Amino acid sequence: MAIEIASFVSNKLQMLATSDHASVVSMNLFVALLCACIVLGHLLEENRWMNESITALLIGICTGVVILLFSGGKSSHILVFSEDLFFIYLLPPIIFNAGFQVKKKQFFRNFMTITSFGAVGTLISCCIITLGATQAFKRMDIGPLELGDYLAIGAIFAATDSVCTLQVLNQDETPLLYSLVFGEGVVNDATSVVLFNAIQSFDLNRLNPSIALHFLGNFLYLFVASTLLGVLTGLLSAYVIKKLYIGRHSTDREVALMMLMAYLSYMLAELSYLSGILTVFFCGIVTSHYTWHNVTESSRVTTKHAFATLSFVAEIFIFLYVGMDALDIEKWKFVSDSPGTSVAASSVLLGLILLGRAAFVFPLSFLSNLTKKSPYEKISFRQQVIIWWAGLMRGAVSMALAYNQFTMSGYTQLRSNAIMITSTITVVLFSTVVFGLLTKPLIRLLLPHPKVTTSMTTTEPSTPKSFIVPLLGNAQDSEADLEGHQIYRPNSIRALLATPTHTVHRLWRKFDDSFMRPVFGGRGFVPVEPGSPSERNGQQWH
Repeated sequence: MAIEIASFVSNKLQMLATSDHASVVSMNLFVALLCACIVLGHLLEENRWMNESITALLIGICTGVVILLFSGGKSSHILVFSEDLFFIYLLPPIIFNAGFQVKKKQFFRNFMTITSFGAVGTLISCCIITLGATQAFKRMDIGPLELGDYLAIGAIFAATDSVCTLQVLNQDETPLLYSLVFGEGVVNDATSVVLFNAIQSFDLNRLNPSIALHFLGNFLYLFVASTLLGVLTGLLSAYVIKKLYIGRHSTDREVALMMLMAYLSYMLAELSYLSGILTVFFCGIVTSHYTWHNVTESSRVTTKHAFATLSFVAEIFIFLYVGMDALDIEKWKFVSDSPGTSVAASSVLLGLILLGRAAFVFPLSFLSNLTKKSPYEKISFRQQVIIWWAGLMRGAVSMALAYNQFTMSGYTQLRSNAIMITSTITVVLFSTVVFGLLTKPLIRLLLPHPKVTTSMTTTEPSTPKSFIVPLLGNAQDSEADLEGHQIYRPNSIRALLATPTHTVHRLWRKFDDSFMRPVFGGRGFVPVEPGSPSERNGQQWH
């Protein structure tokens, strides 16, 4: 008996050792591939077609092919695509850094347009993709798909790839387009995830108007609650760091606290069944406006580069991950007997994505232009075409939702589910590579001089100076900074309604200077060490 137990334990230990060794090999390969992506990305920096996301995707596919050959056609990846890994570890640093570095003036100036694109536009796109897929797939004999599957397909393919948008659009060259497309992407991702979860939770066998009202109320609650949670978490970190002034003893602690509070906001949102994407995005905005100014100067440099580096590595990891998983032989075996069906399904989905996006970008842009008085603030037709095109890319959010709906722990045994997974992979690869490659040339073609075309938006200082602009204001920090400049102040309700943006900006600056920054910190309200550059700079603002 003792010999059997010893043999059993020995076998288990051997299996664990083999498993640990395989994990070490996998991580070594992934780190080496990440390094290769960074080096190649640097060498292709000046290329007008390529960017790091496409480079990582192609390297991932090539690596998958090599692994497939070495394994004798058994496997093409060393890690199975995990939605938990994506949503919990990889997405938060990307979205937080985007909020941390976003040009706040542009984002809030176009907030209503961004929200309409991201929320209303996603619903329109989802409806068109669902209706189109229902009609087309029933004729193609894909297999047994239920109403919930078709609705999920609409939510899956309505989700744009905000990560790839960061790579193909330049915030300094086209700030208006960047703020609209990326801002829409963040709201769109949140809306798609909320929509997807709602589809899974509602009883679709009993559809009635109350379900639609319940969904609308649920979405508004999630949007407002998620935003407030992000803002409150950002304000809490700003207050704690300002009050305790941790940096006088240890800059490591204040940097660690900033990072952990940012991640805590995301996890609290997930714990509360809210949208972690929206929460961490707005936490990033508040952190850059208040908390970032409350830390020491060395910590400011450290955090700026740390957040950017984490985001950059996570982006590359995602595309490498998706590229390697694209050749998963198990899923392609199910469609090997009818490759035409898979290609047809992918083509239908791509056509519906093109149609669904056009169905809301152009009408909603027209409505947005009706509310703008100045012709410089209106979205031109050429800009609308770029917004339509730049949002066609599908990425890891679509992959994660598709795996959630059509697989069990990354594996599937049904032909219809396998076709949907392979179609999702095809759409993600095609849209990222083809649409991503053509976005930069399209911008150069339609907007040959972007800095001139968007001159009304380039008055804002670029990063890292963009960290010190007010949340809703212009480049000036307070009304004291406007000395010598005439400020337009509406003297009637009609004038106020005619220039609502400027009025809100001015009122926000006043409120921010009087109430918010004295409590939560910010430029001009920062505890400083005697004789430090911050003290000398602070004296200039008083």
